[in-house]
Amino acid sequence: MSKGLLRKSWMLLLAAAFVFVAAACGNNNAGNGDATQGSAAPAETPAAQPEAEAPKEEPKADISGDIKLDGSSTVYPIAQAVAEEFMNIHGGVNVTVGLSGSSNGIKAIINGEADIANASRTIKDSEVETIKGNGDDVVEMPVAYDGITVVIHPENDWATEMTVAELKKIWEKGSTVKTWADVREGWPNEPITLFAPGAASGTFEYFTEAINGEAKVAREDVTASEDDNVLVQGVAGDKYAMSYFGFAYYEENQDKLKAVAVKVDDASPAVLPSLETIGDFSYKPLSRFIYMYPLKSALERPEVQEFVKYYMSEEGSALAGEVGYVPLDAATREKNLALLPQ
Repeated sequence: MSKGLLRKSWMLLLAAAFVFVAAACGNNNAGNGDATQGSAAPAETPAAQPEAEAPKEEPKADISGDIKLDGSSTVYPIAQAVAEEFMNIHGGVNVTVGLSGSSNGIKAIINGEADIANASRTIKDSEVETIKGNGDDVVEMPVAYDGITVVIHPENDWATEMTVAELKKIWEKGSTVKTWADVREGWPNEPITLFAPGAASGTFEYFTEAINGEAKVAREDVTASEDDNVLVQGVAGDKYAMSYFGFAYYEENQDKLKAVAVKVDDASPAVLPSLETIGDFSYKPLSRFIYMYPLKSALERPEVQEFVKYYMSEEGSALAGEVGYVPLDAATREKNLALLPQ
């Protein structure tokens, strides 16, 4: 081998050794924030900077137990959302939310089958007396604002505005309305298909009182269900159908349904339900509070107290807005919290 080739070979070997040493030194200095070259530096970055990703919050194990809620299908989306987030924070607590209708939820706390009843109507004096007769008591807590939404098929272009009197004409007990033409002259001479919440529903009770003038008094030739999703599908599948249920179920299915603007009387403006009109009660007479009713004995348990506190926190209340309801104002939340055992 010539001297020139020999010199080049030694220079190549020295250069390779230098790169290896430099890379090793770069690795050693990475933790000190020095600039590095070569492929070794990226491999060290995650270990050297663990704060680059926010650590996932671990569930707290400070409390444990089971909490059972049951009742209103209207309150269900809020209660379920709050329950899921609460369990993410408190891993030792299991919260189950049933969906059986307001009256059945109240029966569940009366019979000791639930800790909290969800209701879209206020509890009756007779129900409170029964609970007291069992040696317990109950606390009323609003959880959000809701507007009962009257819905029709998206292709219905005639009944987009209705008065309370017209709604009563359709839904009242003994109604003779069979077709849309029976409601208002000029409307189609096509049969109305009616879907309604079941008799155990607080929405049914509130609507019949607000529209018909007497709670739970309504025509019976309807398809009734405690499951609002059944009502949604019924109207979505029939151009001449009508129903009513909580605003959240309408919001979730706006692509399948159309809301009716309600007029208190002929001289009043037609008002569509929205978060704004429900929140300021200008959507009359179908804006309302919806509730939960914890037993006082349940509120003595730490896990139930913490659940209610989270429900009434700013974070918990905001979940009502995420599922289509109007969150409570701070003053109402504070009133609820003042009802907890001190």
